[in-house]
Amino acid sequence: MRARITTALLGIPLLILIIAFGRPWHLFTLLVLLVTVIALGEYFCMAFAQARGQRYFGVFLGFFVSLAMLIPGLAQPDLLLGPVAVAALCSYLFLGGGLELRYRHLGWTLLGIIYLGYLFPHIVLVYRAPQGTQWVFFLLLVSTTGDTASYFTGMAIGKRKLYPDVSPNKTIEGAAGGAVASVLVGTLGAVFLLPTLAWLEAALVAMGVNILAQTGDLFESWIKRVFQVKDSGKLLPGHGGMLDRIDSFIFPAVFMAHYVRLLHS
Repeated sequence: MRARITTALLGIPLLILIIAFGRPWHLFTLLVLLVTVIALGEYFCMAFAQARGQRYFGVFLGFFVSLAMLIPGLAQPDLLLGPVAVAALCSYLFLGGGLELRYRHLGWTLLGIIYLGYLFPHIVLVYRAPQGTQWVFFLLLVSTTGDTASYFTGMAIGKRKLYPDVSPNKTIEGAAGGAVASVLVGTLGAVFLLPTLAWLEAALVAMGVNILAQTGDLFESWIKRVFQVKDSGKLLPGHGGMLDRIDSFIFPAVFMAHYVRLLHS
């Protein structure tokens, strides 16, 4: 817990500064690109622990998809997703090894490319939207509050397991506590961050973000169970790897990017 709090105290102020003041120099975009590459590395190290070439190949393809998503002013931010997918399909078709093994490895590679190289950079699309800085702060506020509230509520009163096959420590009580805290903090936070947002809309958006954040957390836990690891890495003391830290932001970022584009652009 001490390491977890220390890491948060060091990282959160820096993140706030980059989000608030990094726009002219694209610092937030560069940060997201760096985080994406690190998370890709962690994912492919889990997936291909004994196959260095396939690890590098997956990170390389995921990097190019994320780069296309993050280039400022690009009319089609998903421009490279199709060609990269075709490159992966063709490569695994002719790669050595058994047919079934290659097919399974192809699925793991495509998942990593889409999950991290394509989905996570959506948070930059939120950042570039009108009032993007405020929307990103809202997203992070709601997701982080829900994650923290779920942890402490589960520790205090959690009894019924939420999804024991995927995440044995998560409880229904913890999930409910996180949802309630996210809605309350999101509704209050919108008063300061997005004052034109009606309180009911803020509450509904916060609920959607929390549901997707908890689902994203479970999804990453599923990945770790499949590859039989406790944490995605050891980069962040008390938190595990980078992927362990961003897993609850990935699905909400996609939701928020499209929500803002359709209703608040």
